Amino acid sequence: MKRRDVLKSALAGAAALASPRIARAEGQSTITFVPHADLASLDPVWTTADITRNFSLAVYDTLYGFDAEFNVQPQMVAGETASDDGKEWNLTLRDGLKFHDGTPVLARDCVATIKRWGQRYPMGNALLARADEISAASDKMVRIRLKRSFPMLTYALADVYCAIMPERLAQTDANEQVKEAVGSGPFKFVASERVPGQRVVFEKNGDYVPRKDGKPSFNAGPKIVYVDRVVWNFVPDPGTAAAALQQGEVDWWENPPIDLVPQLKADKNLVVTVKDRTGEIGCLRFNHLFPPFDKPAVRRAVLAAINQKDVITAFCGAEPSIMKTDVGLFVPGTPLASDVGVEITRGTKDYGKIKQDLAAAGYNGEKIVVLAATTIPSIWAEASVATDVLKQIGMDIDLQALEWGAVVSRRAVKEPPDHGGWNIFYTYLGGFGNISPGPNIAIRGTGTKAWFGWPTDEEMEALRDAWFEAPDLGAQQKICSDMQVRFWQNPSYVPLGMYDQPMAFHSYLQDVRDGWPQFYGVRRA
Repeated sequence: MKRRDVLKSALAGAAALASPRIARAEGQSTITFVPHADLASLDPVWTTADITRNFSLAVYDTLYGFDAEFNVQPQMVAGETASDDGKEWNLTLRDGLKFHDGTPVLARDCVATIKRWGQRYPMGNALLARADEISAASDKMVRIRLKRSFPMLTYALADVYCAIMPERLAQTDANEQVKEAVGSGPFKFVASERVPGQRVVFEKNGDYVPRKDGKPSFNAGPKIVYVDRVVWNFVPDPGTAAAALQQGEVDWWENPPIDLVPQLKADKNLVVTVKDRTGEIGCLRFNHLFPPFDKPAVRRAVLAAINQKDVITAFCGAEPSIMKTDVGLFVPGTPLASDVGVEITRGTKDYGKIKQDLAAAGYNGEKIVVLAATTIPSIWAEASVATDVLKQIGMDIDLQALEWGAVVSRRAVKEPPDHGGWNIFYTYLGGFGNISPGPNIAIRGTGTKAWFGWPTDEEMEALRDAWFEAPDLGAQQKICSDMQVRFWQNPSYVPLGMYDQPMAFHSYLQDVRDGWPQFYGVRRA
């Protein structure tokens, strides 16, 4: 399938769901923003969806944060002490922390949050596995006693998904969604103005007390808010979003399709730039619970059939400088990335032979239920090309074109594909998991406790555990190379290449931070 055909299809599918014309920007005290998707969940523990992560950055705060160089900085924590043997940590909370419902943030809220987050996220899993006790030593002190030293403890607690919420909410089962958003972050979620499918509204949290020290960087340092409101207007049709941005109806667009980037760059009133350096790795995710992808050989055959360059060119061929191929587990060029085995992702493919390999591997003609989001052009582009390959290697495909929120809900279903479940869904992997195995959810092999798809891989888990204990970068790199060898043998997904997504905003917005979309620190000049 040609890139132009894919993009036309993406735009057509998006236009069918396009929002009404956006009202003109609401004034100098408001930032109007077009996000990459509608907000389907308020719970940053229940889902890994980037839209909920970005929501979480506004509404919640974390004990620690990352600066733009990915160094850990204290955030809600005023300071910490660790015993000489590294087995006991005491974290003291800053003064003035308050939830949006007016209650103070207490250590027991943090403890409940850590325990819930730790059930779902890789860094949390690693912490809980090493902890003898996580408790509230007082209202302002969190105590963590460990079985053995864990030097990466603060790195783990800086995970954006470890978003501190009141104990009453954090006691919700980790496999169930929290239904209300009560954080202590710099913005409050205005539930009364929520329009499902279109609009999310935040207002400045007047009770928020920023840190007095440090430098604002990524999601670390003082989080000072200069506007009264932030309004997200989700616009599925890229043409509509581009016109709204250029006409001043919105201030900021998170993810303009690459074909529109030259047009936006030509507008002298706009800034078009890459802020997120962790990139977006395309992902064809298998469901390991049911045939045929319960068989490693079937998954290997699909992996061998797909050329990364073909897939990623479908979306960002107009700006080849932002795309990367030969992608294994981590972003090429970063310290832990490896080129071991990446040749399988290149070159001309013999579909006839791969079809025979599939049959030999145990594919018996089962219908393959594929979930793909039409409302995110980058996902629809990769889905269109990769699914065409699946058809060419002889798979019986049921492609279900959905909006992203429906994919987010559906991918959590563990029922068989013919009872509301699925076999494959498409997404992009972003964030710190793209540069480190610690927070990488896609490589986990913990069965039904793993990320959607639920693979079981004890060898990968053992390698990951060894990585946490590695004494230096060289040892970490060797383990990551071994992890990639194991991945090609037992793939839990297919890497589909990657790209760095530019964002576009009006030049009157100053101090837009590096990283994911964040609205504290941003000024209107």
